[in-house]
Amino acid sequence: MLGRNKSKPPTTTVSQESSAGPKSNDGPLLTIVGSSARLEGKLEIADSIQIECEVGGELSVGGKLVIGEKGVVNANVQTVDAIVMGVYEGNMIATGNVEIAETGRVTGNIETDSLVISKGGFFNGNVVKSKGEEATRGPRPVHLIDGTRAVTTQR
Repeated sequence: MLGRNKSKPPTTTVSQESSAGPKSNDGPLLTIVGSSARLEGKLEIADSIQIECEVGGELSVGGKLVIGEKGVVNANVQTVDAIVMGVYEGNMIATGNVEIAETGRVTGNIETDSLVISKGGFFNGNVVKSKGEEATRGPRPVHLIDGTRAVTTQR
């Protein structure tokens, strides 16, 4: 018929894995999928999330943040753990681990206990080690190889 679009409109899906489906260690994994979807604003997620669309603004994740290969995130992020397989731009604070996969591209600053960049992964920014117990204990002594004590250094 005239004027009728025969192609399907792009779809956006938001799903949460049920107890019968696969689970992450941090509880259910909320997944946002949509090739033309764009979310903007302040998002607070209590559990883990996988993003396969475009997200901007602020993101607070109580579990693991997974940016899939089709995901594009331009936001300031606070999370426990993060895996970047897509594109991330912004400042990230992760109390756990951050992994940049071989397809991941990260531009911005990261504060974390652990950063792993796989071969082929891209990172342009600064990394700061999280201030945990070590900062409250004070300076650590420096020991020589033979076990004798050397001068204590200040950080």
